[in-house]
Amino acid sequence: MTAIGETSAVEVGAETEADSAGAPAASPAWARLEDQIAWYSAKSHQNQVWFKVLKLCQIVAAAVIPVAAAESAPAWLISGIGGLILVLEGVQQLQQYQQNWTTYRSTSERLKHEKFLFLARAGPYAAAERPEVLLAERVEGLVSQEHAAWASHQEEPAREAEEGK
Repeated sequence: MTAIGETSAVEVGAETEADSAGAPAASPAWARLEDQIAWYSAKSHQNQVWFKVLKLCQIVAAAVIPVAAAESAPAWLISGIGGLILVLEGVQQLQQYQQNWTTYRSTSERLKHEKFLFLARAGPYAAAERPEVLLAERVEGLVSQEHAAWASHQEEPAREAEEGK
């Protein structure tokens, strides 16, 4: 146990390890950056999977329609498959999986770019008196920018629906 103000060997080792990598050991800005990179990467992947699954289902369903018609399948089956394609596309348009996939991937890559500039003390970090403060400001700027774009895309379908009335 250490007294107040003293650091243990474990803490010093962690600080040395983090300092050698260029990242502050217990930096809130660094933790936020790592957290946001992980979140955007995971969400990008989830949206990519959903988009591709829905599109694959649409393609398969569309391919089944002429085969079912050639085999004299009941009309309800053929029209039901057509309706399924419509529903799948509607879900894609409502959830915006493709848009979210590309936007989240782009944000993740921009955050990674900031991470590497910060670690190398390059770009805007080269001359910064307080690079960690600059990192926090730039990370929050990227996240805020992406959030504003996301909110705008979420409002588009509602606005288009109202204009169509």
